[in-house]
This record gives sequence, structure tokens and C-alpha cells, in this order.
Amino acid sequence: MTFASVVPHHIAIVMDGNGRWASKRFLPRLVGHKKGVDSLRRCAKACESRGVGVLTVFAFSSENWNRPAEEVSGLMNLFAVALGREVPELNADGVRLCFVGERANLSKKVIEGIEQAESATAGNSRLILNVCFNYGGRWDIVQAVAKLADLGQPATEQNLNNAMALAHVPDPDLVIRTGGEQRISNFLLWQSAYSEFFFSDHLWPDFDETALDQAITAFSQRERRFGKTSDQLVAQANNPPLV
Repeated sequence: MTFASVVPHHIAIVMDGNGRWASKRFLPRLVGHKKGVDSLRRCAKACESRGVGVLTVFAFSSENWNRPAEEVSGLMNLFAVALGREVPELNADGVRLCFVGERANLSKKVIEGIEQAESATAGNSRLILNVCFNYGGRWDIVQAVAKLADLGQPATEQNLNNAMALAHVPDPDLVIRTGGEQRISNFLLWQSAYSEFFFSDHLWPDFDETALDQAITAFSQRERRFGKTSDQLVAQANNPPLV
């Protein structure tokens, strides 16, 4: 699909609906999460082919620890297995993997898998894939404030921005949530201040290239003013700064 407008450089996705996808088919919820990994692989390839530079996904939130212990354990095992299975292909595709979130209470096996994946793909640049795992937007802000306190730096907007867990990439242009829900759920609270939002009724395992294109098309039709008026944007476009 060809787009007349600029494709968003950074897309962030709340991958919602795995459990409901499985329940609708009378399958264990973990089957839905496994299908969700397939959807993530497909989405990463689609983003890369469309010229997206950064893809950030919400894989496991700080609040997901409150789910049934059996599901949490299954998710941790699935994550460890997925790392070993998916990283070689992502590496071959030029994808750089970055894992964002609190690691202190993760298992040694998961932490080692994360570190190996980041090390193996560190030199890639075709697509940055940020996987937010054991992440929460409030946690991110708190850890940034704590980092500044340790450094003895004042909590200015710029300093906080530099201390956030996603400081290595620009803020998301487009935030997509699948599954029909319309809320942020503690995802990228700081970084999404001026993001465009798109809510899809597709459950995450069903989110395909066509659904992604629908979100990108909707984004391309929006006017991003960043506090300015439409008239200001028109004047700015008609009178670009001299270089």
C-alpha cells in the first residue's frame, strides 16, 4: 500500500486481546499469547517494510503480575522461549531489540535472555523494536526522578526526558491499541503527550498488515498542531525557514 503522507517514524502498540482471542475459541489463554507472538513478528516485518523506524510494544505490564499465577508463569516461560526462537530471525532482518522495564524481579533465565538478545542485535539499525516488559508509565517516571536525584540534577522537563527508559528513541507519533478498549493502561504516560491514538477492534492475534495500514492511513489524515493553530501550520508550510 502506498501512502501520500509521511509514515509515522515511531509506532507504539498496546497488544491487547490475546486472552479473549483464545477464549472465543475455547482454548487456554496461553494459546492466545502464543498467537500474539506470531502477530508481533508479522507486525515488525510490516513496519520495517513501510519505513517505520521504531516499534514499541507493551508485552507485560507492571500490573500483569496480578493475573492468575498459572498465566503469569506461562507468560514468563513463553517469553523465554520466544527470545530463543525469534531473535535469530529478527537479527537477520536488521532489527535492534531493546527491552524496557524493571528487571529486578525477573528470573535469571529471562534476564540472561534479554541481555543476550540486546547484545546480539545491538549493531542493527533497520528497525528498533522496544519490548516493554514489566513496564509501567508511572514506574518509568518514578525511576527517572530517582535517577536524577542520584545524579544531583534538577527535575526539569529536559532532564526528565533524558532519564526516561525510552530516551534512546523519539516519542511515539502513533499509539495503537487493539482489542476494542480505549484507554492507555499506564503505557508511555510521559512519551505519548502529543501522540496520535488509534483504537482497533481487532484482537491482537488478528491484527495484520491491513489493520496496520488502516492505522497508518488514519494517522496520515490527522493534523498535528503541537499547540499551534491550523493557520500557523499553513503559514509555516508556505514560508519554510531559510537554511
